[in-house]
Amino acid sequence: MEKFYIITNDMKDANRKITVKIKKCIESYGKKCYLEEQPEEGNFSKIKIPKDIDCVLTVGGDGTFIQASRRLFGRELPMLGINMGTLGYLTEVEVQNVEEAVKQLVEGNYTIEERMMLYGSAAYRNVRDVALNDIVMTRSGSMKIVHFNLYVNSYDADGLIVSTPTGSTAYNLSAGGPIVEPTASLIVVTPICSHALNSRSIVFADKDEIVIEIGAKRENQIEEAVIAYDGADEVPLHTGDRIRIKKAWETAKIVKLSKVSFLETLREKMKGN
Repeated sequence: MEKFYIITNDMKDANRKITVKIKKCIESYGKKCYLEEQPEEGNFSKIKIPKDIDCVLTVGGDGTFIQASRRLFGRELPMLGINMGTLGYLTEVEVQNVEEAVKQLVEGNYTIEERMMLYGSAAYRNVRDVALNDIVMTRSGSMKIVHFNLYVNSYDADGLIVSTPTGSTAYNLSAGGPIVEPTASLIVVTPICSHALNSRSIVFADKDEIVIEIGAKRENQIEEAVIAYDGADEVPLHTGDRIRIKKAWETAKIVKLSKVSFLETLREKMKGN
């Protein structure tokens, strides 16, 4: 790796002290490093990452890493996360270990894990996007439950979570869904606060296409809901809207420096939670 690009969450690294430290460390090995500039009005989607970058580092938490993976979709660039958040399932390196992490990178002492992503679309609405963790459909404003038609099944619930294995330890886990080994390739659908005793998560093969339709209220009134990709970019939905979700055609590539297993990491992160 010769050229690096750093995406920083300025709310976590306010004065970019850690970011600058990483940049100087990379340059001390004779490598090039570019910092993402803060755009006007915070519109990161318009920032262009140079074409010849070999690796992207994110400084922040899992949220920073996840949103960067969505922006980088199609580039097939390996990513390494520097954790300045709390749990940090996806961010591989703690702040105090950044110098050793950079050394491993430039010496080629790493592996790359591929994680599946999801692609969701609706024919008549602007909801075509990808997600690393999950695509969530939930009620909009009202405290009433929403009726979701999931082909194969039907749910009355506050919402539905369609999750990747990577996202299984996020919202899916909080809603009672299963934990899945992150390099697996499958799709998990979990209802949020389902109003049925026999409603549980369903695990689908990665070749399946999930279709979810927003049902009608009683007396055929219009139901309102929202869809969010990885917790961002909410788009309104209404009765009759159908969302098609399937495995994305490309993966997120995550740099792994540690040989610690997923289960060991999970046990450590869950301590005290």
